[in-house]
Amino acid sequence: MSQDNLFAALRAAFPADLDRVAVETDSGLAYSWRDLDRATAMMANLLSSLGLEPGARVAVQVEKSVEAMMLYLAVLRAGYVFLPLNTAYQSAEIEYFIGNAEPAVVVCSKKNFGWVSQIAYKAGAKAVFTLDDDRTGSLLERSVHCSDQHQPAPMRADDLAAILYTSGTTGRSKGAMLTHGNMLSNARTLKDYWGWKPGDVLIHALPIFHVHGLFVALHGALINGSKMIWLSKFDPRLAVAKMAEATVFMGVPTLYVRMLGEASLTPEACRHMRLFISGSAPLLIETFRDWQTRTGHTILERYGMSETAMLTSNPYQADSRFGGQSERRGGTVGFPLPGVGVRVRNEAGKDLPLGEIGGIEVRGPNVFKGYWRMPEKTREEFTADGWFKTGDVGLVDERGYVVIVGRSKDLIISGGYNVYPAEIEGYINDMPGVAESALVGVPHPDFGEVGVALLTLKPGAQLSGEEVIAALKSRLANFKIPKRCFVVDELPRNTMGKVQKNVLRDQHKGLFTA
Repeated sequence: MSQDNLFAALRAAFPADLDRVAVETDSGLAYSWRDLDRATAMMANLLSSLGLEPGARVAVQVEKSVEAMMLYLAVLRAGYVFLPLNTAYQSAEIEYFIGNAEPAVVVCSKKNFGWVSQIAYKAGAKAVFTLDDDRTGSLLERSVHCSDQHQPAPMRADDLAAILYTSGTTGRSKGAMLTHGNMLSNARTLKDYWGWKPGDVLIHALPIFHVHGLFVALHGALINGSKMIWLSKFDPRLAVAKMAEATVFMGVPTLYVRMLGEASLTPEACRHMRLFISGSAPLLIETFRDWQTRTGHTILERYGMSETAMLTSNPYQADSRFGGQSERRGGTVGFPLPGVGVRVRNEAGKDLPLGEIGGIEVRGPNVFKGYWRMPEKTREEFTADGWFKTGDVGLVDERGYVVIVGRSKDLIISGGYNVYPAEIEGYINDMPGVAESALVGVPHPDFGEVGVALLTLKPGAQLSGEEVIAALKSRLANFKIPKRCFVVDELPRNTMGKVQKNVLRDQHKGLFTA
């Protein structure tokens, strides 16, 4: 049963020689597979010594580091539930997440300990530890006294492994509950589908509070026993330089745009690389083609979400279902992964024929268990026959490729991060003098999409767009802050009185693009 523990399955894939390098950092540190095994055992023993209930949550908001990655693995190893929190979240957001999840343990950076610990203890946490990206903090100070031997906790495939908060369109965040089985099935499927092989080396350039960096990239390297080149912050020049030592790169479209800005990006620089993968946001067809021209490589685009991990992928190799004729096609997210069902339906719940646009629904062993403490919301998001309604709108073409054409909810994906307009509008509407606001996403050459806010004022009120943005900066994560804010006389409405966001998007679509 411990083999159903995701950590145990990843640990079983470690190479026989544990003294080989597992992770090499951009600051010149090297960690062996033995280091990963011992450090995760010590942290797991520390957690186990706290007398936590089964299923206890461990909330973590720290900067990216190898130790933070070890903490994630230790939580899995000890059989608890990992709750990653974006490092950009501010106090109002953290208060909601901690209040909702009621974690038994909270780990934060030292500079935030004062206010985070107050929130955590008020919500009933047993312990609050600190961890910084320079290998310091009370978590490590305490763990060093624990044994470096630890038997992974026996877990069932259906046991909870992680909760990922994904903001709701009503502004209230939902905690997607992912099990050991969800993530292990996905990791094994992707290992085969993306052709992972002995000797592969991954450039890990993504944050680790997000499905893409924490699950897809990390599990991919670990379940293949592959070394990682660990970039604590994305640096396009360094990423291009490191390609000489690597074979696989995973990124969001913004990272590819930034690397295309480097003169050093050439076919020669990429000659050791086997695979470039993009996800978390739509890849512009120009970026797809520019990358082909500059490097000779074709980016593999795939599709997933917090609730499901990966769902579809362009083929790594020619796909036998199409007589070997299939290729990686720009503007598509490829085929459903083995074991994953994808269907497109209309609002009446009828399946649509190939080429027709509708709501995308999915099912498979990777699909989450439901939303934390939200049984009604969970029921709403699943069909009577058990398919999950993704909220994305798209089609399946005549060759079986899935194409995402938009989102039924007004989600903005900026630099790979989800921005939910209703949440930001709520903060703006609460400001003195504001009558109403609307946030829309518009194209941006670097981030793919950014938010633009428009608002009307109450009679006699005086407020500028710059003042609104300044006020938001003290309350919200930076990626959620609108890039521009305009005060207008009125917002366009349809006959039902609903704000026409499509009109606003059209009016402002050229703000950042020529």
